[in-house]
Amino acid sequence: HHAFAQSLILFFVLNIYVRNSLKHSLKLIFIESSGVQDFVGVLWADETELVHCNTKLNKAEPKPNWLKEFMKSNQEHNDLYTQECLHTEQACFDIFFLSSFCPSGVHTLQRMYGCEWDNETEEVKSFDRYGYDGEDLMEFNQETQTWLISTPCASIVKHKLDNQQIRIADINHYLTNVCSKWLKQYLDYGKYFLQRTDWPSVSLLQKTPSSPVSCHATGFSPARAVMFWRKDGKKLYQFTDREQIYPNQDRTFQMNVVLKFSSVTPEEWSRYDCVFQLSTLKYSPIAALVLALILCCLTGVHFYKTNTGKQTKHLTQIFTLYTLYK
Repeated sequence: HHAFAQSLILFFVLNIYVRNSLKHSLKLIFIESSGVQDFVGVLWADETELVHCNTKLNKAEPKPNWLKEFMKSNQEHNDLYTQECLHTEQACFDIFFLSSFCPSGVHTLQRMYGCEWDNETEEVKSFDRYGYDGEDLMEFNQETQTWLISTPCASIVKHKLDNQQIRIADINHYLTNVCSKWLKQYLDYGKYFLQRTDWPSVSLLQKTPSSPVSCHATGFSPARAVMFWRKDGKKLYQFTDREQIYPNQDRTFQMNVVLKFSSVTPEEWSRYDCVFQLSTLKYSPIAALVLALILCCLTGVHFYKTNTGKQTKHLTQIFTLYTLYK
């Protein structure tokens, strides 16, 4: 018998398609828990953390070095985020206090405040919404300049916030005139960090012939990626673990998806493959790049390019695993 690790042939097919349209987002996300006074706020540009604030800080703090350098000559950015952290922390306190007649116990309040920008159509969607224990609580309506509630528990809070006209004007100004403008500035000034596209190294791992097969990708960026198993070209929903994305220390990401179906015969392995899809930030006239890599006992490499004129929304890698016994 040959060792199982020596009986694997890995067949990789990498299709890279350029995407001309991509949506970017700038979001302030705040979370506070009742009873423990634990308030945290984070500004995100796409999947990158830019600014942080919490209960112990009296100001917002930029995280990446490039943003610290940017804010030296753009202090108004940090001033606004500091003001927003202080306002939101007070608003969370008011919501917990004014909603005291709602179910008792420890609860979590969330706020998401920002915008999404489509770089092709220039469409901007703005939002300011609160959640309570993961459920919708209320959302700011820019047309009516009022708060729309999703539960009667928020009626007293709505009345108070609707009467804060100066605060409403500040929110509307940020959503209308500031958010997308600053997002574009960050994407330009920090483009090396925010608009990088890194492909992962991918491993197909199996301890024994009857063990689940793990498809593991690491070192990719951005985090807008999905990975899944297929059989005969169709996505599998059974016998697989849902993929989750985790950060690496170098600001790239990793993810893993497991095929738990253990009764696959060696002859059937060619019907299964692992698909990795990554949204791209690149803009290039190259329409498609196909890289075929065959590894048999770590030998044999072949690659080629094709230009098809087609454009799709994702970069895709397909990994097919064959198990051979002699």
